[in-house]
Parts: sequence; C-alpha cells; structure tokens
Amino acid sequence: MSLVRRAVPEDAGEVLRLRQVMIDSMATADGSTDWHERSLPTLRARLAEPDGDFAAFVVDHPEQPGALAALVAGTLDYRIGRAGSPLGTVGYVFSVATDPGTRRRGYARACMDALLGWFRERGADRVQLTTSTQGAPLYTSLGFRPKPDPLLELWL
Repeated sequence: MSLVRRAVPEDAGEVLRLRQVMIDSMATADGSTDWHERSLPTLRARLAEPDGDFAAFVVDHPEQPGALAALVAGTLDYRIGRAGSPLGTVGYVFSVATDPGTRRRGYARACMDALLGWFRERGADRVQLTTSTQGAPLYTSLGFRPKPDPLLELWL
C-alpha cells in the first residue's frame, strides 16, 4: 500500500501549512500567513475537483494524526502545440514541501512520482518547475534538466 494519496478538501489547512514551510525556506520569503484564510476556500474547491487541471499529492504524518508530512502540487497548462510537443500539454510543479520533522524519508520523492504519473495520464509531454539548491538533487535524479531560457515575470 502506497503512503501517497491524492489530497482532499479536508487537507486544505495542512496543504497551506506545508506550502508556507516551502515559502519560508526561500531567501526572499514573506513569512506572512494572512493570505491563508482568503486562500482556503479556493483551495478546498480545487481539491474537490478530481478531474480538474490541479492536483496535490500528500503523505500523512506518521506521528501526528491529522497532519501531513509531505506535499507536492502542480497544474496542467495548455499551450499551442509545436514540434516535439504537438498536444501542448505542460505540467508545472509549483509546491513541494516536507514537514521539517519528517525529512529524508523519501516522502517528497514518492509524492513527485505520483504527480508525474498524474501528468503522464493527462497527456503532458513535459513538466517544468523552479527549484532551490536544496531541491535540485531530487529533481535532477528524476530527470529534470536546466533550461537555458531565462524566466521573466510580470505581476498584475
């Protein structure tokens, strides 16, 4: 029996907690949690959509009932097809976090494997993510490679 399961609406609070763990680990992190309350209803609704373009996979905390040990979340995005990617379906991993007390047990890898399988089942031909130096060895071991393209971003 797998430790990994698809997150459900009742996990939303813990999913936000683990997302905050990830955010807090970034150098330019804003440690504010004021956004959690506003984000919670939307997250619950998205977790209730089993056939949508968003998925989160989790591992339950082995010592704390009701808590999560690990989280991986991602979305599917459509981009007009091109050579090498005729369907234009791209997976994007945007949140990977492990509770500090449960690290180095393979939970993030197991969740990543589940999310990558979900992407494959839905026709994604590539998956993208942004990594920290801490996370890079995991993603490299899963086959991710750096892209030469610089990322630009505009906040609206």
